[in-house]
Amino acid sequence: MNREEKSAVIDQIADEIGASDAIFALDYRGITVAQIAELREKLRPSDTKLRVTKNSLSERAADQAGVADIKPMLVGPTALALVKGDAAAAAKILSDTARVLRGPLAFKGGVMGGAPLSAADVEAIAKLPSRDVLHAQLVGTIAAPLTGLARTLNALIAGIAIQLGQIRDQGLVSGTAPSAPADASSADDESASQAPAAAEEAPAADAAEAAPAGESETEAAAAAEVTEADSSSAEEASDDTAASEN
Repeated sequence: MNREEKSAVIDQIADEIGASDAIFALDYRGITVAQIAELREKLRPSDTKLRVTKNSLSERAADQAGVADIKPMLVGPTALALVKGDAAAAAKILSDTARVLRGPLAFKGGVMGGAPLSAADVEAIAKLPSRDVLHAQLVGTIAAPLTGLARTLNALIAGIAIQLGQIRDQGLVSGTAPSAPADASSADDESASQAPAAAEEAPAADAAEAAPAGESETEAAAAAEVTEADSSSAEEASDDTAASEN
């Protein structure tokens, strides 16, 4: 590789480092070319590129990109995982692959958000939920109160509908009350028909009771007149007797 080719590779790696949200350095000693190719395919969904180059070129690219914190990790066979997408998902894939391979792949550290990471930090990131899982959890947390509110509103509306239905059945909405039972209406009709008859009978009874009282008053007046007439006759007879004696 001549100088121009090396310069082009350095520029390309520098651009990739500068555009990465996270960089993980790995010791790939003992891993095969086929295993590296398989690992690259697994990292593709997380928008992660696995770069295997000479440490000297990576150091110059790190200096050019302004990420000098990665340089102390460029010792021995080192591959750089340049993450533009989900860092947790990429770290998990690398960690799972290292667990399956049992040794050929190991974290050296990394850089994320401009801060250096140790190997333990990268392992901790690998245990975090992926971005999709976090989004789902966030949506579930936000949606839970809204779901409860929707259920409450539905229950309230259903209760109002039931009450309106009951009011409609009672005839209070249209202004007509439900008809009374047939027996009750007939009983009311009989009571209404009997009321005038009773009212007519009451004056007749009063008149019948009042009649004897009137007759007795007339008889008493006649008796009084007879008594007065008898008294007058007696006085006249007394006067005549006295005159004859004289």
